[in-house]
Amino acid sequence: MTPIKRTILRQYTIARRWIEPNIRLFVSTRLPLIWGLSVLIGVFVALAAIVFRLGIDLVQVPWLGTMSERVASAARDLPWWAIVLAPTFGGLIVGIWLEKLQPKQRAYGVADVIEARAHGGRGLEFWPGISSAALTAVSLGSGASAGREGPVVHLGATIGMALCRAFRLPDSARRIILACGVASAVSASFNAPIAGVLFAHEVILGHYALSAFVPIVISSTLGTLLSRLWFGDIAAFVIPMYQITSYWEIPAFALLGLTCAAVAIIFQFALIGTDWVARNITMPLWLRPVIGGAVVGVIGIFLPEVLGVGYEATDAALKHQLPLTMLFALLVAKTAATAITLASRFGGGIFSPSLYLGAMAGGAFGLIAASAFPELASSHGLYAILGMGAVAAAVLGAPFSTTMIVFELTGGYALSIALLIAVSISTGITQAVHGRSYFHWQLEMRGVMLQEGSHKWLVRIVHVSNFMEKIPEDSEPEVFDFGSGTPYLHVGDTLETALKLFDQSGASRLPVIDGDEKKHVVGYASHVRALGYFNSALIAAEQEEHR
Repeated sequence: MTPIKRTILRQYTIARRWIEPNIRLFVSTRLPLIWGLSVLIGVFVALAAIVFRLGIDLVQVPWLGTMSERVASAARDLPWWAIVLAPTFGGLIVGIWLEKLQPKQRAYGVADVIEARAHGGRGLEFWPGISSAALTAVSLGSGASAGREGPVVHLGATIGMALCRAFRLPDSARRIILACGVASAVSASFNAPIAGVLFAHEVILGHYALSAFVPIVISSTLGTLLSRLWFGDIAAFVIPMYQITSYWEIPAFALLGLTCAAVAIIFQFALIGTDWVARNITMPLWLRPVIGGAVVGVIGIFLPEVLGVGYEATDAALKHQLPLTMLFALLVAKTAATAITLASRFGGGIFSPSLYLGAMAGGAFGLIAASAFPELASSHGLYAILGMGAVAAAVLGAPFSTTMIVFELTGGYALSIALLIAVSISTGITQAVHGRSYFHWQLEMRGVMLQEGSHKWLVRIVHVSNFMEKIPEDSEPEVFDFGSGTPYLHVGDTLETALKLFDQSGASRLPVIDGDEKKHVVGYASHVRALGYFNSALIAAEQEEHR
């Protein structure tokens, strides 16, 4: 063999040894299948998002006479009793639906998707998810004051999990599929593909692993493409081109961040407080949305801008078409209407209301700044854009994706310095006060403490049945003597319970009793095996986040 051939063979061997393990890992983690599924998910979720929006519009027709998003303009031409009756009657439909048809007797949203991610992509059943989306369409179409993006996110995740259910995918792959559905939903809703990618990583996955990036991007771009084919190449809001007048305004941008933090904090307290009040009032479930709808309708008589998703009023604030008194009035009214809507069990999310409140707060701030420093202050429409991003980022706990949504809506990065200042200050202060986003507050109300880290969450979702040594079925049943005082575990006990019992008893091995057959020992759990399972789960979670 010549020296040249020997060198080529050596280089080939080195390259093969380098590439083969990576290819094997790529195939073993089912990434080729995930890439293929991401195409289907992007398409189907975008179509579902389009149908969902059309569903809202169709529900509007009987009482507004239009499928347009200009709900406030249409409502101004209606008699007062029609404005009250629409959300009240819609509440009756929602109440009966919740009581008779909807599992868990509530509509679903982003928090449910985050919880499903923590459970390895499990927990999102298809028909309950479709039912929740239909219930939300009825809610928003009848005038309930909430957002449509959160329900679309849940719908997208549900469709994604339905498509992958036929394949036996590992938990890491299922989580990526979940995020693909979310990315397509967000990008289809806002015509913002980069924001869809970031939201899926930031809020749902909680990491930026490269293995998840490609399929999420595929789904997000396809979601945007189909949305543009149907609705046209227009963003959710048509925003005029604004520029920063002077860099002397930077202190004003910081002060706007403080203002938006106050708005976000108050909004979150309003949501939490009304939910607490509603939980402590005893009444039939079907009646709750009826009363809530009537209250929202009464507010809508005086301020129809609070009805529905509210994009018309948000758009008007961004185009500086609202006076200062109206901005303040809508800021208060929308906070109250959204809190009442969600506490009354209507379907809907907080994404659009957060953008709405931010636009009102920013617009009001801009008007005041312009009157105080007319030679320095930019148009108050610019402050409305900044406020929209700052409030939404703080409430959602999603500063990166929310910032990117604003960038994509404005079509450039001319406002980047001002936006980053406002968003960072607003998010930081809100986090200091609340310690968590609204989504994580919802999860903690259900006992899901994801804020404490994966090590705290894993000990609560791993059960004794996952790591115990089972007694062979053909062996003689062992009867447990409860009078002996020997500590024992149940099959359904969590790893946290098991570790505490090992620590308290000093035992290295404990019998496991079946919850259904309490007299018989079904296996044994060892302390070493429990710790080993816990360590393996932590390592797997760490690898998934960095692969």
